[in-house]
Amino acid sequence: MSLEGFTVVVTGGAGFIGNEVTRQLLARGASVSVIDNFVNGKAENLADLDAQRLEVAHLDVRDLERIAPLFGSANLVLHLACLGVRHSLHAPLENHEVNATATLKLLELARTSGVKRFVYVSTSEVYGTARTAPMTEDHPTYPLTVYGASKLAGERYTAAYWQTWKYPTSVVRPFNAFGPRSHHEGDSGEVIPKFMLRGMAGMPLVIHGDGQQTRDFTFVADTARGIIEAALTDKTIGETVNLGSGREVTVLELSGLIGQVLGGRNVQVQHGPDRPGDVRRLIADSGKAKALFGFQPQVALRDGLTMLRDWYQKSGRSVEDLLRDERSVNWTAPRA
Repeated sequence: MSLEGFTVVVTGGAGFIGNEVTRQLLARGASVSVIDNFVNGKAENLADLDAQRLEVAHLDVRDLERIAPLFGSANLVLHLACLGVRHSLHAPLENHEVNATATLKLLELARTSGVKRFVYVSTSEVYGTARTAPMTEDHPTYPLTVYGASKLAGERYTAAYWQTWKYPTSVVRPFNAFGPRSHHEGDSGEVIPKFMLRGMAGMPLVIHGDGQQTRDFTFVADTARGIIEAALTDKTIGETVNLGSGREVTVLELSGLIGQVLGGRNVQVQHGPDRPGDVRRLIADSGKAKALFGFQPQVALRDGLTMLRDWYQKSGRSVEDLLRDERSVNWTAPRA
């Protein structure tokens, strides 16, 4: 489906998933306005994109007065901007303000500005740890962190706008995305890029806890495509949908896969302290997304890991340089 003549606002569009969403939208002919304050997002993630159909606004999602003109000309808002799970462990109030309160304000701005559709990109962290598996959208929501709770609040605000005003909204719950341009730095750092870079540098992979925690890793291009397709079908209005691979892997198994992708290297593993509020088990049932808009992940975990390795090798930056911003225990407040 061509999106020529379509104008989309992507909040957090310079971030990991957001920039992939932006890339796919541009590839389909849309004009895109990215809103990002570049706390987690990076200008370099957008530097190679078509500047004729891309507007980049260096704004915080709480700056409604300056955002309003962008919403006034948009057909669709894809709201991805947020502060992450580890950030919430050292700055819970700011985490809630950005993830929950700002979402409510953006919803009202979108509704009153005449934006035709608002899609809220949430997280599997709203579920907490799996009580039944695989996890459908009807699985109980018991988030273990302020991040998960703030994202759940954002979900409920989004759903309320459909229930109260019949303003067309949808909620998408991605499980753990990975791939090129993923975050390894600071409190944004995720396990796969951290493992990959440490393995490439010959450093031990740090597993917090016993390593039996499981995750459902989905390649970022599949996740972004799912977000866009969810936004383009009326079947998802008023609905919540999971986006995951349906494959479960322990963090310990992941470390072994990293070694295989790095040429059969016997990587060293070092166990660190448990992370507060760490979810024990996640595995998605994405059957609803498949039924509503044909969602089907295309990239297997090992193939995606290989692509991430190759991307780092071609990035022009040394592994040692990249690792300067990586912190093993990355949920405490950064030093001044």
